[in-house]
Amino acid sequence: MAWQTVGHDWAVTLLRRSLAGGRVAHAYLFSGPPQIGKTRLALELAQALNCAQPDPPCGRCPSCLKIARGIHPDVRLVEGEGAGGSLKIDQVRTLQREAALAPYEGRYRVFILRQMDRATLEAANCLLKTLEEPPGHVVLGLTAVYPESLPLTIVSRCQNLRLRPVAVGQVEAMLRGQGVLPDRARLLAHLSAGRVGWALRASQDEALLRQRQQHLDRLVRLLAASRVERLDFAWEASRDSTALREMLEVWTGWWRDLLLLYNGNERDLINLDRSDELRSLAGQGTLLQIWTVLRALQTAAVQLEANVNSRLALEGLLLRLPRWPL
Repeated sequence: MAWQTVGHDWAVTLLRRSLAGGRVAHAYLFSGPPQIGKTRLALELAQALNCAQPDPPCGRCPSCLKIARGIHPDVRLVEGEGAGGSLKIDQVRTLQREAALAPYEGRYRVFILRQMDRATLEAANCLLKTLEEPPGHVVLGLTAVYPESLPLTIVSRCQNLRLRPVAVGQVEAMLRGQGVLPDRARLLAHLSAGRVGWALRASQDEALLRQRQQHLDRLVRLLAASRVERLDFAWEASRDSTALREMLEVWTGWWRDLLLLYNGNERDLINLDRSDELRSLAGQGTLLQIWTVLRALQTAAVQLEANVNSRLALEGLLLRLPRWPL
């Protein structure tokens, strides 16, 4: 079976060579856009570390199957809890107690800490102790969207693998290999913007695509809305920080498409199914307006990661939207 990660061949090659040469790092930092395959690659590394076959990971042995199902006693996925989904110091302390124990079944204890860039400062500082004096049987896999927000003391003690968006053609081929019909595979590949994890989820969950359509419908209505209507929407949308982040990602893809159309590029659009609507809107705007919104979207995303008041961040963005009548 070998490695199943799609589109990150350089990272897979690096990990395979490290394992074959017995040069396993005690910590890896997988960074890149949301749902690009960071956790998937970290889990495959855990399989490779504990697989008993000659060319790991085989994907078929008891160890590989248990890791895939999330039931291996030596491999644990650690995710944030509570408001904002941030990793807490108590979770890191629990990890440290478990890390001190010898592996129960495999060769390594592997801990995958998702969204480490959202960890509290106390949790990050606590983890540093394990990174400085790691037990020989422990491997840590950290994932982050914004690795630059992590303390340099953590980044410097990890082997860094920054994953980049996968080519649309590779994502489309992967989806067709999963049995997705050609037209749908093409649309999802473009909508994914190179994020393999998102493409797989969307191919299996219609609710994800319905939610995307709702986000775009709201954006188009807001372009014609008054300041009061925009501020009312900011109050409503800011109550769910996770949904807000997803909405901003969808909106960013939309304004990127407007920029492409303004410059005469229709080939690389993300929102293929709404291209007529995009063309109509692109004809109303100026290059300065489009760039202003893209910068405002980037600023709002950074503010949310920095735990700025989400309502204020969204209000600042919405007040920078141009007024384009429907």
